Parts: sequence; C-alpha cells; structure tokens
Amino acid sequence: MTARIHLHSGAVGVGMTSQRVRDRLIERLRANGINDERVLNAIRAVPRHLFVDEALATRAYEDTALPIGHGQTISQPWVVAKMTETLLETARPAGAPTMRVLEIGTGSGYQAAILAALGLEVFTVERIGELLRIARKRFRTLGFHIRSKHDDGRIGWPELAPFDAIIVTAAAPALVDALTAQLAPGGTLVCPVGASGGQTLIRLRKDESGAIDEAQLAPVVFVPLLPGMVD
Repeated sequence: MTARIHLHSGAVGVGMTSQRVRDRLIERLRANGINDERVLNAIRAVPRHLFVDEALATRAYEDTALPIGHGQTISQPWVVAKMTETLLETARPAGAPTMRVLEIGTGSGYQAAILAALGLEVFTVERIGELLRIARKRFRTLGFHIRSKHDDGRIGWPELAPFDAIIVTAAAPALVDALTAQLAPGGTLVCPVGASGGQTLIRLRKDESGAIDEAQLAPVVFVPLLPGMVD
C-alpha cells in the first residue's frame, strides 16, 4: 500500500539521520502502541529530517515535536502515527480507488507526506503562505502528488467535499462545524480539541445516516487553530 518515494541525495541520511536511527524510532513507536505496519513502514520511509531546518536534522528521529518557524511545530512522530493509524480504520467507500483525505494545517508537510506515502489522495490547507510554499517544494522533491491550498483551515475545502477522512493538526476549543459537515457518511475525523494545557485527541465517526460517534484517544499538545491567512 505504501507509495514509491523518489529519494534525492540527502534523503537517505547519514549519522543521526541514517536508516538505523529511523529504525530505532520505529521500535519506540511500536513499543508505545502503534501496531499498524503500514503506518510504521511509511514513517520509516519518509525522511523526516527533510521536513525540519538543517540545524535540527540530527533531532529529526527523536519522538518529539520540533519548531518549524512562525510559531508552528512538526508534530511528535507518535502523534502522527496515532492520527494516521486512526484514519486508516475508515472503511474505503465501495468502488472508490482510494481514500480521499483532507488535512487542515499543512505545516512542514510531514503529515501530508505520510498520508501520501500510504497511497491516499491527499488535500491539505495551510493558513501561513511561507510554510505552504516550503512544503510544496518538499512534496515535489519527494515525488508526492498532494493538492494544497493557502486558506483559512477552519473553512476546510468545501468545493471538493465530502472527504472520506479529515485530519486536523491544530487545536480548536471545540469541533469545527464546517469541517464535520465536509465529512462523508462512513468517514472519520481526527483532531485535537481544547485549550492550551488541556487538549485531547478526538476521533469522530459519521455513520451512513449522518449520526456522529465521538471517542477520546489521548491527551496531546498542539498549536492553536487560528483564523485568517498569513502571507
């Protein structure tokens, strides 16, 4: 199920970005409850060190969030893995060639790249223009075909809705109605909810009748989901 990744010089990594270091991260994730081998293989394959500043590359395979500028972070690998694993529990629509996933908060582009490496059709929205431009370059370098838009993430991407799955990588005080409305029947939404210091990762499922089932997954720490756009 994992897509082919077109590596360039530097993507393979050496020293603290080598495959051996990446494999140690995979073992930590597995020990901490990540069981889906598809997700673990995608995280093993996608070079996280290319999604952070060069000065932080030696820390790329630590299980921790790292700053990417503009007050934003690249999420902790365990959180990326947990959110991705939860989305993959969504049943693929009958007759659909692949699952359509909307990401709110492109950031570094790492989460979108993991989803694309799994062979999913990925759409991503980012409010900070500079971050999106850098992420797009990374997608091209690695050969990922990811559709992206510079916009207020709280609006989602209504003209392309509904989506089989939605993943939100910033925390709002409550679920955003505009996003839940763009979730297809049978779909899954994963997002952090709550104020700083008290956030919870939520899994929301919409059944075929449109009824919502909600479950709490884990305490998390995310940057806030902010309104508007920044160039």
